[in-house]
Amino acid sequence: MVSKRRILRWSALTAMGASGAASAGFSDWYFQAPVTPIARDIVTLHDLIFWICVAIFIGVFGTMFYSLFKHRKSVGHEAVQFHENTTVEVIWTIIPFLILALMAWPATKTILAAHDTAAPDMTIKVTGYQWKWNYDYVQEGFGYYSTLKTSLDEIQGRAPKGEHYLLEVDNPLVVPVGAKVRVLVTAADVIHSWWVPAFGVKQDAIPGFVRDAWFRADKEGIYRGQCAELCGKEHGFMPVVVEVKSKDDYAKWLAEQKQKAGGAAEANKTWDLAALVAHGQKVFDANCAACHQANGTGNAAIGAPALVNDKVVLGPEQHQIDVVLNGQTNGVVQHAPTGGKMPSWAQLSDADIASVITYTRNSWGNKAEQNVVQPAAVKAERK
Repeated sequence: MVSKRRILRWSALTAMGASGAASAGFSDWYFQAPVTPIARDIVTLHDLIFWICVAIFIGVFGTMFYSLFKHRKSVGHEAVQFHENTTVEVIWTIIPFLILALMAWPATKTILAAHDTAAPDMTIKVTGYQWKWNYDYVQEGFGYYSTLKTSLDEIQGRAPKGEHYLLEVDNPLVVPVGAKVRVLVTAADVIHSWWVPAFGVKQDAIPGFVRDAWFRADKEGIYRGQCAELCGKEHGFMPVVVEVKSKDDYAKWLAEQKQKAGGAAEANKTWDLAALVAHGQKVFDANCAACHQANGTGNAAIGAPALVNDKVVLGPEQHQIDVVLNGQTNGVVQHAPTGGKMPSWAQLSDADIASVITYTRNSWGNKAEQNVVQPAAVKAERK
């Protein structure tokens, strides 16, 4: 069972890595198509040493078989004695030395380049767990877990296996194209290994140690790898997925992640009334004033009620939170945010919704009994 899964994973890896690589000479039995300078150097180094080995093989065995055939005893040849022949000794010492030097120079150059993590454009800390990865964007101040997305039904054979069986995650690592990314790799429990073949990166994650590596992807796309260290019984369910986006798309993604991270942090703290009202006014002016008016008097022409002395605003906080989150039509809360005069504002953060509700409950003469709504209350009401 394990060997079958490994075969499936390798087939998926090679197929994914070779996407669009047929014209570049890559196939599913060779390396994944390289998309970083280091990966290309590794492939070039492999090819150089491979053909040197082929030449040595042909030279050594060709000479041996030629000698066996042409100088065999049956045609009258006798063995020639050249024991301790200085010339021969020098030749078969110098030639291997030159061959090793020819191989060592590009190998050393590639190894040094693979470990040159100086001057990165961004740094990401990668932590291995049994059995998932955690990615911390060190300079941006947020992080998240990346776990296997393949369903249990697929794994246990109750459903057809998808295209990326055991090589799909809920939250891939996202990086911009053309950026030098330094990864700090460690582990929280046992030894793991973070491996993305198309990047030429394979770095062991060792508890108590921080190792680093780097890559610079020059092509957008999704690249797949996996933990390459036997880390326990679920080792085969610990894939690595990296999504390389354009710089503009990455900037949008980064802004979304920061908003989520900020919203999560704000949802866990207790705000005072003044801070909620001040922030709520900004949210109201940007999102609500167009319909309800800046002074809260509403607009009958479009069916936007006045918020001054409004029963929803002055009523239980749970109901107003529900209205803002899900929208409302003719006094009925719409749990499916489609249509209706009052749209859903679920896209706002918990802190934004809590503050704008608090603002309406403490403005234009309104004095609600529950006049302070905390982000935690909004978080609890989300459907």
